[in-house]
Amino acid sequence: MLRRKQTPPSGVQPVPRRTRLTSPATAPVDRLRLTVMHRIDGLLSGDYGGLFPGHGTERGEARPYIPGDDPRHIDWAVTARNHEPHVRDRIADHELDVWLVLDTSSSLGFGTALTTKHEVAWSAAGAFGLLASTTGNRVGAVTSTVEPGKTRPLMFPARGGSAHTAGILAALRTEPSDGVSGDLAGAIDLVSRAAHRRGMVVVISDFLDNGWERALRRVAARHDVVAIEVVDPRELALPDVGLVALVDPESGRRRLLDTRDVAARAAYASAAEARRNALETNFKRSGADHLVLRTDRDWVLDFVSFVSNRKARLLTSRRTA
Repeated sequence: MLRRKQTPPSGVQPVPRRTRLTSPATAPVDRLRLTVMHRIDGLLSGDYGGLFPGHGTERGEARPYIPGDDPRHIDWAVTARNHEPHVRDRIADHELDVWLVLDTSSSLGFGTALTTKHEVAWSAAGAFGLLASTTGNRVGAVTSTVEPGKTRPLMFPARGGSAHTAGILAALRTEPSDGVSGDLAGAIDLVSRAAHRRGMVVVISDFLDNGWERALRRVAARHDVVAIEVVDPRELALPDVGLVALVDPESGRRRLLDTRDVAARAAYASAAEARRNALETNFKRSGADHLVLRTDRDWVLDFVSFVSNRKARLLTSRRTA
């Protein structure tokens, strides 16, 4: 019997077939998987359930009661046998939708330290995507830029399986080109319309453009949101290196700046600090978790620390809820 070929909905990008098997395109994904899983396994003992939202419906193992635990979770049979109150935690629900919103504008191609901001952003997106697929969650992705000849950003549907996640990451690997501005607010709104079930939205960007604040608050009203800010040290302070030409990679505008001018360097640092304070305020107002990754630091170290603290905080909040 003949079967009609299935076509994806308009605007949804299918994962290229060639990326579903081991290939040069997925080699960086394989290296990222080894790096992240090796360093995070020892810290979390292979349990990533606490990273993702969902109180769960299945009962876990019994443990001694801790003040603040929900008394409704007391296991009376175990309590009677041990003559000590015991509770059973709920296992976090799997098969959640985890959406990656990756900023692919030209400003992410900047980098003056160990690597570019895009490399750090892609690695962070990959780390979250790989952890999500490991625990059986579905992973989808949206970019902030529109490819030539297209009318909307790349969008990959949320599906399960490590092969699907590897295909997404392989497709997002390309470094951004100069002269490309992104629409981060539009990408976040696109996820808001596509994500019908409550899940997690991970937004990875340098947040240099304007207008994304309202979109972030809208998506955070329904979903658990993590905002990952990627920073280069030269965006925070300028060194004294004489006369330099600064170029906006998205608009192409150029400006000469004499970094020997102490007042100019101080004004630059002051403006950078004010911007960072404004970002912190916007993230707190939206309720999003905020993670800063830098191009001059080991991003895995900061990622693991964030994951560990987030898991501990979520477990504590569940016990006191």
